[in-house]
Amino acid sequence: MQENALIQTRDVVLIGGGHTHALALRMWGMKPVAGARLTLINPDPTAAYSGMLPGFVAGHYARDDLDIDLVQLARFAGARLILGAADHLDCEQRQIHVPGRPPIGYDLCSIDIGITSAMPDLPGFAQHGIPAKPLSDFAARWQQFRDADGPARIAVIGGGIAGVELVLAMTHALLSRGRETQAHLIDRGEILKGMAGATVSKMRAALKAHGVTVIEKAEVARVEADHLVLSDGRHVASDFTAGAAGARPYEWLSRTGLYCSDGFLQVNPALQTSSPDVFAVGDCAHMSRNPRPKAGVYAVRQAPVLVHNLRASLQGKPLSMYRPQKDYLKLVSMGEQRALAERGGFALSGRMMWRWKDYIDQKFMNQFRDLSPMAPPPLPKDRVADMAEALGPKPLCGGCGSKLGRGVLRGVLDTLPPPSRGDIQALPGDDAALLVVGGQQQVLSSDHLSSLTNDPYAMARIAAIHALGDIWAMGAEPQAATVSVILPRLSEPLTTRTLSEIMTGASETIRAAKADIVGGHSSVGTALTIGYSITGLCENPVTLGGGRPGDVLILTKPIGSGTVMAAEMQMKAKGAWVAECLRQMQIPQGEASGVLRNAHAMTDVTGFGLAGHLLNICQASGCAAELLTGHVPLLPGALDLARAGIRSTLYPQNAAMHPGLESGPLTDLMLDPQTAGGLLAAVPEGQVAAVLQELRAAGFPAVRVGQLVPGTPIIRFISG
Repeated sequence: MQENALIQTRDVVLIGGGHTHALALRMWGMKPVAGARLTLINPDPTAAYSGMLPGFVAGHYARDDLDIDLVQLARFAGARLILGAADHLDCEQRQIHVPGRPPIGYDLCSIDIGITSAMPDLPGFAQHGIPAKPLSDFAARWQQFRDADGPARIAVIGGGIAGVELVLAMTHALLSRGRETQAHLIDRGEILKGMAGATVSKMRAALKAHGVTVIEKAEVARVEADHLVLSDGRHVASDFTAGAAGARPYEWLSRTGLYCSDGFLQVNPALQTSSPDVFAVGDCAHMSRNPRPKAGVYAVRQAPVLVHNLRASLQGKPLSMYRPQKDYLKLVSMGEQRALAERGGFALSGRMMWRWKDYIDQKFMNQFRDLSPMAPPPLPKDRVADMAEALGPKPLCGGCGSKLGRGVLRGVLDTLPPPSRGDIQALPGDDAALLVVGGQQQVLSSDHLSSLTNDPYAMARIAAIHALGDIWAMGAEPQAATVSVILPRLSEPLTTRTLSEIMTGASETIRAAKADIVGGHSSVGTALTIGYSITGLCENPVTLGGGRPGDVLILTKPIGSGTVMAAEMQMKAKGAWVAECLRQMQIPQGEASGVLRNAHAMTDVTGFGLAGHLLNICQASGCAAELLTGHVPLLPGALDLARAGIRSTLYPQNAAMHPGLESGPLTDLMLDPQTAGGLLAAVPEGQVAAVLQELRAAGFPAVRVGQLVPGTPIIRFISG
C-alpha cells in the first residue's frame, strides 16, 4: 500500500510564474496531493513582483528585491520546472508547446502568464521602445539607462496609473543622481481616466513637482531612437521610451480555441476556461460574470480558490467559486518615498502611505524568501545503529555528485584481470576503451547519471553530453549510442509522456553529435536515471598518457556545477545561477574536441573534479602540474556558495585524492565534481595562442589554467 501511494498518475501543469501561481506553488508545497505530478513552465528562473517595480525604478529597492525565485519555489513545491515560454496549448491533445523542446502533456492546466504592454502596431516601438511588461526585461534595460552619465530624456506612453507611477519613479531616480532630466507623459485621452478627482489632483501635482510634461489627447505616430513623432507632427525628445498604454494579452491565447474576450481567456467563477480542465488566473484572465480591472489584488485572492479547485478536480470533489470584491485599496507610488492611497473616492498621500505600501509589499514577498526544504520522513524506529550516520545530514546530490569516489572505483577495477583479447587496448586511467575493428580504431564508453533536474528533456541532454565527453576527450567522432533509462513508477500515460521527452532530448543531442541511437533499455526504479553506451571512431586517439612537461593546460568550460546543484537541492542557490549551470551543462564539446585534436593529452572534467582529472593526466604521463586556481573560470554563484560552506556529497572523496591540501573556497572548487563538464587539454606551448583563438571564435570560454612540469605526479595549487 505504501508503494502504491508513491505512484504519480496525473499531470498538473502551471503555465507562467504569475502572482497567483507563485502563491499556489507555496500552498501546494505545504500540502501536496499524492499521485499528482506538478510542473511549472516559465521563461525565466525568477518572476518579478509588479507591486515593487516603481520602487525599484525610483531606486528604493535593489533589483533582487523584486524577484520571486521560481527555482527555489519549485523545489519547495516538489514541482518540475521547465524554463521556456509556452506559445500554444492544444486542448484536444492536452499538450503545451514550448519552442525548442517536445510538447508537455497535462491532465489539468492553469495559465497565469500576465500581460504585455508591447505595442506591435506602433511603428518603431519594437525597435526603440521598451514595454513596461514583462517586468524582467524592462528592469534590466532601465537599470542600464539609469546608471549611465549625462543628460537624460525619457518618455512614457500611457497615462493610466501604471504610466504615472512609472514616469514619476524614473524622473525621481534620474534627478536624485544629479542628471539633467526631461520627462514626458503622453496619452491619447486624459491621464488617470476613471480615477477619483482627489487622486487625479494629487497625482497631477506630483507630476508638476517632478518636472514631467504631460501631453494629453495626442496620438503617437511612430517611435525613433531619440524621439517620438506625434500624429500632429510634433517631436518629443526621448532616449528611453517606455510603453505603459494598457494591458494587452499574449497573442497565442487566442489560438487555443478557448473562449476569449478581446484576447483574454474567459473564466467562470470556478476560474475554469471553456475547457473544464484548463484554468486561467491573473491578468491574462477575464472574469465573464464579474469583470474587474487588471490588478494584483485579484490575482492574490484567486490563489486559494485555484489550489482548492485543482485538488478538487484531481479528487472528484466539488469546486469552489471565486467572488471578487467590488472595490479595493489602491496604493500608488509617487516617485520619492511617498505614496497615495485611494478607495471609494477618498484619497490620502504622504510618507505614511509609502510605509504602508512597503509593509504590504514586503509581507507578500516574505512568503517566498528563506524557504526551507520540507523535512524528509523520519527513519524507522527499528534500524541498525549506524544508519543515520551512513545517510549523512544532507540529501544525496544528483549527476556526478552521486557517483562513487575515485578510490573506491579504482580499488574494485584494479582487481579485474587485464583484457585478454588482442583487439582491445587497455588505457590506464582513461574512461573509454580503445578497440580495433576491421583495422579501424574504435572508442567505447559508457556513463549514466542520476537526475539533477526534474526536467526529463534537459536531463536527457545533459546525460548525453556527459557521456559523449569520454569520446570527445579522446579526439574521436561519436558513432552510435544505446540509451538506458530507469523511470520512477508512473501511470502508463505519464510514463509515455516522460519517455517521449527523454528520447527526444537524447535523439536531438546524439544526432547533433553526428551519431545515431541504435537501441536502448528501460526499467522502473525509485528515481530517474539516464545512461548511454557510446562508440566513436578515431585515427589518432588522444589519451591521458601523452602529456609532456612544458605543455600548457587549457580548459573549455567553467566549473562549479556540483556546488551549484548541491545548493539547489538545499534551496540555497539563486535561480539565475541554477539556470546558467543547467545551460552550461547542455553545451556540447564536439567542436572543441576537433580544435584540440593535436593535444598531447586530454580528459573531460567530470566526477573527480578539475584537480582529480588533472591528476589522472599527471599519473598517466609521469609528470606534475601547476594549477593556477585564480585563472580557472567559475560558474556564477559557485564561489559565493563555496564560501558559504556548500559542498557536493562527492567532495570528501575527491579531497582524499589530494592529502595535505589546505581547504578553502577556491581550492575546494578545484575538487568539485562536474557533470557534463568541459575538456582539459595539455597543449604544446607553440600552439596555445592559435588554439585559444580558435576555441574562443567558436564560442568556448577557453582559458589557460596551468601547465605540466617535471616531477612526481602531484598537483601544485598556485593562487593568483
